[in-house]
Amino acid sequence: MTPDPVLDPQGPPLPTRQIMSQWWRDITFLHWPVDPGLLAPLLPRGVRPDLFDGSAWVGLIPFRMVDAGISTGPPVPWLGTFAETNVRVYSVDDRGRHGVTFLSLEAQRLLVVLGARLGFNVPYQWASMGVRDQVAPDGRRVLSYTTHRATRAPVDGVGRPRSRVTVAVGEQLAQPSPLELFLTARFGLHTAVAGRTLWVPNTHGPWPLQSAEVLELEDELVVAAGLGTFARTTPPASVLFSTGVRTTFGFPQRL
Repeated sequence: MTPDPVLDPQGPPLPTRQIMSQWWRDITFLHWPVDPGLLAPLLPRGVRPDLFDGSAWVGLIPFRMVDAGISTGPPVPWLGTFAETNVRVYSVDDRGRHGVTFLSLEAQRLLVVLGARLGFNVPYQWASMGVRDQVAPDGRRVLSYTTHRATRAPVDGVGRPRSRVTVAVGEQLAQPSPLELFLTARFGLHTAVAGRTLWVPNTHGPWPLQSAEVLELEDELVVAAGLGTFARTTPPASVLFSTGVRTTFGFPQRL
């Protein structure tokens, strides 16, 4: 079935002035459908789970942040390029804006973590991370993403969460399905700062999406986000890869 509404793969113009730009490179999208009731308590005020065919979705998304820059300025050396892995869910607000809400974001750069937490209350976590890119004997491109958080999770029995994801990249998708657009064509995020819910718009061109196969998945980030153990026991329902897009973010708006 087609979601309501179908999300356009081409991002809209920014409604506010640009505050940053960056490339998202070598990104893998792992997704699981979940009961919307699992996510509703984790979302900011005025925001509810965004649904596809009655299900909410949880994403585990490892990638490389490349050449991030402030406002319209040039990339920030060293600090602007690092590995990142986020746990995200899909949200829609009362004005009908479809976006993401991040439950955690692992990043290599401590200053980036501190800045994102102080500025927008986005739950970045400092972690030791790596991305390995190689070619398998069958000629497929294989990427391995690893992360080990520097601090303990607030979930009993998790400790310092780790994650290891290895995927083999497949064929280019000629036409993404409605579900694949729903999971990837997202042009803003919801967050809460000082008790107020904010919408942070962003825009980018269509994702060049490829199929992918999970070769290894050992993850503690999803359970550390308070979502339970399904990522340890159930294969993802959707696995995609993209070489990446350049994105720009606009100044936040109040809900």
